[in-house]
Amino acid sequence: MRRSRSVSTFRLFGRVSPLAAALASSFAFAEGATSLSPVVVTANPLGERSLAAPTTLLEGDDLSLRQASSLGETLNGLPGVSSSYFGPLASRPIIRGLDGDRIRLLRNGVGALDASSLSNDHAVPQDPNSVERIEVVRGPAALLYGGSAIGGVVNSFDNRIPTEAIEGLQGAGELRYGGADTTRSAAGKLEAGDGRFALHLDADTRQFNDLRIPGYAHSSSQRALEGDEGGSKHRLANSDGRADGGAVGGAYTWADGYLGLSYSGYDSNYGSPAEDSVRIAMQQDHYAFASEVRNLQGPFSSVKVDAGYTEYEHKEIDAGEVGTTFINEGYEARIEARHQPLGPLEGVVGAQLSQSRFSALGEEAFVPHTETDSGALFVLENWAWSERLDLSFGGRLERTRLDPDAKGNARFAETARAQRFTAGSLSTGAVYRLTPIWSLAGTLSYTERAPTYYEVYANGAHEATGTYERGDTDASKERAVSSDLTLRFDNGTHRGSLGVFYSDFANYIGLIGTGRYLDDEGDEVAPGADDALPEYRYGGVKAQFYGIEAQDRWRLGQGPLGRFDLELAGDYTRAKNKDSGEALPRIAPLRLNTALLWEYQAWQARAEVEHAAAQRRVPENETGTDGYTTLGASLGYRFGVGESRWLAFVKGDNLTNQTIRYASSILRDVAPAPGRSIEAGIKVAF
Repeated sequence: MRRSRSVSTFRLFGRVSPLAAALASSFAFAEGATSLSPVVVTANPLGERSLAAPTTLLEGDDLSLRQASSLGETLNGLPGVSSSYFGPLASRPIIRGLDGDRIRLLRNGVGALDASSLSNDHAVPQDPNSVERIEVVRGPAALLYGGSAIGGVVNSFDNRIPTEAIEGLQGAGELRYGGADTTRSAAGKLEAGDGRFALHLDADTRQFNDLRIPGYAHSSSQRALEGDEGGSKHRLANSDGRADGGAVGGAYTWADGYLGLSYSGYDSNYGSPAEDSVRIAMQQDHYAFASEVRNLQGPFSSVKVDAGYTEYEHKEIDAGEVGTTFINEGYEARIEARHQPLGPLEGVVGAQLSQSRFSALGEEAFVPHTETDSGALFVLENWAWSERLDLSFGGRLERTRLDPDAKGNARFAETARAQRFTAGSLSTGAVYRLTPIWSLAGTLSYTERAPTYYEVYANGAHEATGTYERGDTDASKERAVSSDLTLRFDNGTHRGSLGVFYSDFANYIGLIGTGRYLDDEGDEVAPGADDALPEYRYGGVKAQFYGIEAQDRWRLGQGPLGRFDLELAGDYTRAKNKDSGEALPRIAPLRLNTALLWEYQAWQARAEVEHAAAQRRVPENETGTDGYTTLGASLGYRFGVGESRWLAFVKGDNLTNQTIRYASSILRDVAPAPGRSIEAGIKVAF
């Protein structure tokens, strides 16, 4: 649930500190605070406030009070967003039931390579502590960011390359302790500049113990199936870990632009709750370049360039021995140029290039070494048809090449042949202001996604999921027609939206069980054999996704006791395989959330109840989940010391200690979500 943002910030050295602005809503008093409509540049690089695509913005105390140890858990519970949850650190966001390479994870507008989409036990190498702002675009964003954004985009911003002039010294810091895993985390940032040259430094560290859970780790159905005693009890075994990160960046700024470089590093070691003896050691180095020039003469008024190079490696260590090493390195670069108005049209044209070289080394490697190259051209145009109606439309053409190398592995020798795909996307949107209070927004898009290397070439035992996976060497592009329709309202007392969405996939690339059982060598065995693994194959099916999302912030009133607001939200997604009629796996159920907010002078508090229904619409070979209702609360106090501003807070989640098993998690029968959690923290900006 989101709090309103405030324009109230504090000034340092005669200017508004960007770091202070990230905390602005934490320090703004209720009296006289003015709300701003979010500007989500991920959805529209033109920076227009009237966006047709459904979006969510997190920053300031919104982000602080939602922050968890992983990106997926931080965003879990936002409208349409669930989590792939594989323990405290490994969790990717799922948007409207779509996950993996259908959701594009960006940093400052470009991708940073990892292996998180390959397997649910692979963490996203980014600590939310290092992020100042997160933008979520629900629904197809392939037009701007490629086929892997066919389901949505999550874009995080960290100011590691400063985009505005900095004068003097400024900074921010945070300490946290507690939670169901007894997290100890610290993060700090420093920025300095002389009005032209700007320097940024940041560092963060996090340590956590095995997760506390209400009862048995294994569900009753899992215990009945395996005949065990439920695995660990009250603690989720092998879920502890640590993560450390940091960055240095700098930029030269001037009135009409900036140019800068940055380096960031991430290092972590964490356990896999699926296997008591397996740990993952992960490291990522990322180098970034960014520049923008504005107020140009000629055909383009501004040009923006972003590029990043990434070296990523993680080792899966079983009982102290390295079993498999995953390596991914490569680059992504994009350029956007905003053209001068062409009659009523304002827009951007752009190009994007990327290359990745993926390797899996070791006996348990189930995908071959593969080089992926892609290039794309795109255009997006806005047309202010009238004072009431804004239109947008655009297109993208993308070329992808997969080039595998078996490296002498006989399992990949027959299928390791290069493949090429050409994908196209078209999109249109409209925002119609019915009255000063009501507006209607809609989108219609056709998107295509080239299959990934593992969807084509996988052939081997996947230990993390306990399956034997096979790719489809004859795979064709994933194709979908999607639409959104949202009614938005803001009368000063109520502000929110009610929307519906629908996506029809002519070729949805799913991982589907065949009913056969194979051993580690790929030979068929009896289901009860010691080394039996269920076989799953990637294949194209017809599928549909549809659902509803709603949210409302209701200003109840303001008086001597402060201001009271009520937030209401809910979402529901249904998805099915149209070929078989079965439900698709790992879809979050109906979720409802109610929160009461209070602000009085320097104090702020929140109490919320979240309900998730049972999920029984699952494929025949999967188990469902029970519903749950949880209680959460938080209390914050803002104060100043000299020119510094502080926020002290305490928050509790799942205070009734309910057993929570996410329907969207592949580990739902093995690893429940955290039990009762109480965490305290303090933030400062100066």
